[in-house]
Amino acid sequence: MRSATDSVLQPSDEVVEAMAGGAPVVALESTIISHGLPQPRNLEVARELEGIVRAAGAVPATIAVLDGVPRIGLNEVELERIATESGLRKLGQRDLPMAAALKASGATTVSATSFLAARAGIRVFATGGLGGVHRGWTDDQDESADLDTLARTRITVVCAGVKSILDVPATLQRLETRGVTVAGYRTDTFPGFYLHPSGQPIDWRIESPGDAAAVMRGQDALGGQESAFIVANPVPEDQQLDPGLHDRILAEALAAAERDGVKGQAITPFLLGYLVDGTGGASLEANLAAVRGNTALAAEIALAWAKP
Repeated sequence: MRSATDSVLQPSDEVVEAMAGGAPVVALESTIISHGLPQPRNLEVARELEGIVRAAGAVPATIAVLDGVPRIGLNEVELERIATESGLRKLGQRDLPMAAALKASGATTVSATSFLAARAGIRVFATGGLGGVHRGWTDDQDESADLDTLARTRITVVCAGVKSILDVPATLQRLETRGVTVAGYRTDTFPGFYLHPSGQPIDWRIESPGDAAAVMRGQDALGGQESAFIVANPVPEDQQLDPGLHDRILAEALAAAERDGVKGQAITPFLLGYLVDGTGGASLEANLAAVRGNTALAAEIALAWAKP
């Protein structure tokens, strides 16, 4: 792994200074800005999440690719560009060489953000929910690239579980098979993204940011596979989407996708969009509540990790 001064990457001055001084840094993805929220709220949320990190005493590093160059930390002009520029691509890890060669611009998904953060030497990453195994996998074998990237990238990801449109039990099984460590943050049940619980038990539980940092040190001390550590942090129960509404609208969304033949890369935005519309925006608010909580926790973990 190379440092943030690697010429392939372009870190912001703030990130360079923080990394050089051993200060805590938290990576943030940019897909939620460009593809996940309407304007102008997307820019407001981007600034808010960076503010949460700074308020905790850490440095935010929102990651994106602009004109083919991976940017590790965005200035105000670059953040506005991600929030407002039309035609930005959605970039997974596999897309990064193409974007570099063709000087394309795009927002980074979990897989691309994890890879670039780790390449820059950043250890902690906050996001909403991970990708995973899609429902009906036995027919279409549709599985997010997030899982492969996390199986070979030493990064700590704070998330609210995996998106509830997915096959959650199958995703947990795949994470186990691929050797990705998963722990619930103050919970024995895997979070359900929009919902506080998914109903799936989780093998390990941690109680504090210090516990997370200790696990990270244990990963490094033991060596072996360079896999991720997933800190599964549930959305607060009083801010979750109403479970009955969630289940009803998701069933309608899945039926609509089946009827319209929506598959592959189109299925996730289709289902998430259907949930936003069908819940009158309540699913979006639950998503944002989860992202805020994950960002705050990630900053605390980064602070604990930065302590000698």
